[in-house]
Amino acid sequence: MNNPISNRTRKAMAGLALFSLHLLVPMKLTTSMASSINSHKSILELAACMTPMSEALSVNGDGMAVKSAAKSSLVSEADMKMYYFAADSIYSMLELKKKGLSQTAFRYAWKGYQKLLAKGKVRRSDVLSICDFSQSSRRKRLYVINLEEGKLLMQTYVAHGRNSGSEYAQRFSNKPESHQSSLGFYVTRSTYYGEHGLALKIDGLERGINDLAFARNIVVHGSDYVGSQFLRNKKMIGRSFGCPAYPANKP
Repeated sequence: MNNPISNRTRKAMAGLALFSLHLLVPMKLTTSMASSINSHKSILELAACMTPMSEALSVNGDGMAVKSAAKSSLVSEADMKMYYFAADSIYSMLELKKKGLSQTAFRYAWKGYQKLLAKGKVRRSDVLSICDFSQSSRRKRLYVINLEEGKLLMQTYVAHGRNSGSEYAQRFSNKPESHQSSLGFYVTRSTYYGEHGLALKIDGLERGINDLAFARNIVVHGSDYVGSQFLRNKKMIGRSFGCPAYPANKP
C-alpha cells in the first residue's frame, strides 16, 4: 500500500513533473573547467561542469563549442557575448546571486540546456532545474526556473547520497549500490507511486557519469528527512541512497 502524501506534496510533485532538464553541479567550479571550452569538444561537460572524464562526447557542428585554433570557431566572440548576455540577464533579473546560485554555475547550465534543446533531447523549452551541490545541504540549493517567463518557480532543499559526503557532497558515482549522487544533466520521465509516495523518474544523459541513474532507481521524491523542519533538530538534512530527495511537506 502506498504511503499517503499531503496535497501540498502533490502540488510540489506536479511542479517537479514539469522539469525538462535537471542539472547536478559539483562542489567546485574550477578554473580548468571554465577554460576547457578551448580544449574540449563536449558541450555537456562544459555545461554540467562534471568531474574530469576521459571520454568526451563530440560536438557535431550544430554550434556553441569552440574548435582548436587550427579550425574556424563555430561561434564568434560577438555571438558568445550575445549568448551570455541572455543568460546573465535572466540571472540578474531573478537575483540568483542573492539566492546562492553562482553566475558561473548558471552559465554552464544555460549553455548545456541550449545545446540539448538543439539536439532535441528536451521536450520542453522553458523549465530548467539546477541542483547546486557546491552549497551546503543546509541551504536551499535546488532551483526550478522558467527560462521563457523569467521566473524562479521554486527554491528548496535537496538531499545528496549518503556516501557522497555529510553536509557537503564531495564524492560522486554512477555505480549501482554506491549510494552516491551522480553529476551531470538529466531529463525527467514519468511519475509513479512508490515507497516515498509520488516520485519522478529521471534519465541521466552523461555516459559513464550518470547514465545508469534509471537502472539505479534514482528518482526525485519527497522525504521527511529533508527541509527546514528536519533542520530544527539536526546540523544538516538527511541523505538518500543517491536520489535528489526534496521536502515532503514544505518546500
